[in-house]
Amino acid sequence: MKQFLTAAALAATTFAGAQAQALVPLEKNPVVVDGFYNIGLADEIRKNCPTISPRLVRAWNYLMSLKSYAEKAGYSEAQITALRKNKPAREALRARIRADLAKRGAKPGSPEGYCAVGREEIAADTPAGRLLSE
Repeated sequence: MKQFLTAAALAATTFAGAQAQALVPLEKNPVVVDGFYNIGLADEIRKNCPTISPRLVRAWNYLMSLKSYAEKAGYSEAQITALRKNKPAREALRARIRADLAKRGAKPGSPEGYCAVGREEIAADTPAGRLLSE
């Protein structure tokens, strides 16, 4: 029995250590990056298309689910706060979103392009589309 408990403790310690080592920086975690991409995409669309509105409660719940995911994955509150305050990461994501929107025909000063992308996202029931309503 003692050997079993020792082996179980060793396995738990090894697993916890492996889990801590496996954490990539939060701003590079694919789940978090994709989540913020979806929120940012929906935000750009709703700001530039007068006929599409945000679903604010859904957006808040989605944001809280990302926070919960990060906590369960082992990220600390300090790491989550640091990501929230990481202006270069925000700007890089915003640039990526705007470039992707431009490829899809959404150009600044042209609401029609943003509305078309928004309608596509809503119709496809994408994560970004679920944060918008027409």
